[in-house]
Amino acid sequence: MRVAIALSGGMDSLRAAWLLREAGHDVVALHMRLFSPVPASGNSTGRESDEDRESRLQAVASRLGIPLFIVDCREVFERCVIRPFIEAYRNGLTPNPCVLCNPAVKFGFLLERALAMGAEKLATGHYVRKRDPESPRGRYLLRCGADARKDQSYFLYGLSQDQLSRALFPLGDETKESTRAWALAHGFDELIPEESQEICFIPSGDYRRFLQDYAPEATDGPQGPIRDTSGALIGRHRGLFRYTVGQRRGIDIPSSAPYYVLELDPRTNTLWVGRSHELLTTEAVVGRLNWVSIAPPGETFRAAVRIRHQHQPAPAQVTPLPDGTARVRFEAPQRAVTPGQAAVFYRDDVVLGGGVLQKKTMEPTPHARRA
Repeated sequence: MRVAIALSGGMDSLRAAWLLREAGHDVVALHMRLFSPVPASGNSTGRESDEDRESRLQAVASRLGIPLFIVDCREVFERCVIRPFIEAYRNGLTPNPCVLCNPAVKFGFLLERALAMGAEKLATGHYVRKRDPESPRGRYLLRCGADARKDQSYFLYGLSQDQLSRALFPLGDETKESTRAWALAHGFDELIPEESQEICFIPSGDYRRFLQDYAPEATDGPQGPIRDTSGALIGRHRGLFRYTVGQRRGIDIPSSAPYYVLELDPRTNTLWVGRSHELLTTEAVVGRLNWVSIAPPGETFRAAVRIRHQHQPAPAQVTPLPDGTARVRFEAPQRAVTPGQAAVFYRDDVVLGGGVLQKKTMEPTPHARRA
């Protein structure tokens, strides 16, 4: 069948394209031209310019023997990813842009373009697996990748059943080591730059500088109070956007033991801090839910819950609430549950669904009780 591959420029999507071609599919490569705040030339970040990257990808696609098309996704990427990213920081949250991009841009806008070009499926280089329905009325299941160290299922919980039905993940049973070995054996390592672990539109990794340069309106708030959990004023912060829950560096409060960020309150422009043990919590509320592998549940169920990409999923009870959110009650306290990050629910290796961690917690902190 005709398959479109989202070719990013890294070795993962390149190997996925190779595997599809080797399987006999009619493969066409689509590269998303995304929002790029870094100038095309003269930048000091070391980031590859759009022109250089697209030229390199044309050479890679030519070696693979597949056509490459550049798809302009800048407007939809800015609207669906960049602006929500900025707004989240304005509201004292710590967003994860990848969980926004996958359903809205990659398996939204780009998938529509692929289908319009006659493709039946859209493939990516994600290390995840899916299982087709076992019956005509069954559901597609999103599963973890075989390589537990590279598993990227956390970033895809927002997909719909229709999107999942159109998705292919050729690397689901592969490992990152096998992909590196393949690139070296076939001479592609010279055409592929070192992979970045940073946000794609912030190659420097400095989100604070990005916000200051591109969205100064998100950083123009005044300095404000830093308070501990007794309510005592112990310092002044330099803008809430500079902090995230669990952060230790940058608080700059002399003390015999380190302080950690516990909460950001944009309503009062207050940064709440406390000791390491005060980062532990047993409950959280998750909103903006999406149920990818199961129908929306009507009662409490057990799941393993991942609260950040590198977090080991923790056993918990998940209770759907009447307002469309869900309460998560962990069996053991979890550290630095961060509002704005995704919480993803697993049963064995199946992604049941997920949502966004909310500011409101089920057990009030000491300063919340006083309020």
